[in-house]
Amino acid sequence: MPGGDAREAVKTAAGSFEDFPFLPELPARGPGADMIGRTAGMLIELYARVEPSGWRLGDRPGRDTKRARSWLGEDLDALEEFTQGHQGPLKVQAVGPWTLAAHLELRNGEAALSDAGACRDLAASLAEGLRLHLAEVGRRVPGAHVVLQLDEPSLTAVLRGQVRTASGYRTHRAVDRQVVEATLRDVVGVHDGGPVVVHSCAPDVPFALLRRAGAAGVSFDLSLVTERDDEAIGEAVEAGTRLFAGVVPATDGPLSDPAGSVMGVRTLWRRLGLRPGLLAETVTVTPTCGLAGASPAYAREALAHCVRAARSLADNPE
Repeated sequence: MPGGDAREAVKTAAGSFEDFPFLPELPARGPGADMIGRTAGMLIELYARVEPSGWRLGDRPGRDTKRARSWLGEDLDALEEFTQGHQGPLKVQAVGPWTLAAHLELRNGEAALSDAGACRDLAASLAEGLRLHLAEVGRRVPGAHVVLQLDEPSLTAVLRGQVRTASGYRTHRAVDRQVVEATLRDVVGVHDGGPVVVHSCAPDVPFALLRRAGAAGVSFDLSLVTERDDEAIGEAVEAGTRLFAGVVPATDGPLSDPAGSVMGVRTLWRRLGLRPGLLAETVTVTPTCGLAGASPAYAREALAHCVRAARSLADNPE
């Protein structure tokens, strides 16, 4: 979300999505509020600090870790205030293990992705941090059915060996798909009994891998989906996977009418040959990606537009 006011952001999130409020991220506040720094602040017995090249793992918690944790606490205070009495789903999010490994540096300046042992340690630390975070959210909003979103925009690059080294001249070796899947399964499993959605606004989302790893839902930019994704998406839907279809632009611009915004969803459904009646119970309408780059006014309008577009989809799935 845009801006730096936690109370205003949570008020907007809770007011726009009354049935599915979420805990916003406000990266405009600076390092520690960005997606990598925020999640690094959740790690257990691993700490990160800001370097000119990005976030780097260190030996002890410094001011950057403390700032990230302080902002998260401020956000949770606002969430608790504006979701009093809420009964139902509530979404929180963090960076997934592979995007985190691609962006957190080791002491030598290379990504944690370059070291298999570091990847394992990072995933274990993240899993424990998420377990504590989810428990804290549950304590503050006791009526919530917490949905965990793992942001994995770098997942495809990790699988394809496209993450660049520190020099920028080479790329890190592709990680074996079975290792990627097993690590994701371990992190997903920390939300025992609760649904986990994996989000990627990059092309070629590995739907089948995410389904096997235990993701209850996959969030993606619908405009990047091609017909070669149809089989994997169809199999995911038939297996009960929920689709979070990003159809509303994440940056300022004119919005089409609600029915026009979900035309691509209907087209996909027809290609898949799925029953129209499944649409409303299977698809959630979302922005294509985070709204941090939008104006506050547009962010509010985009969230409201998602609700109207979802209603259009439910009223007229054909």
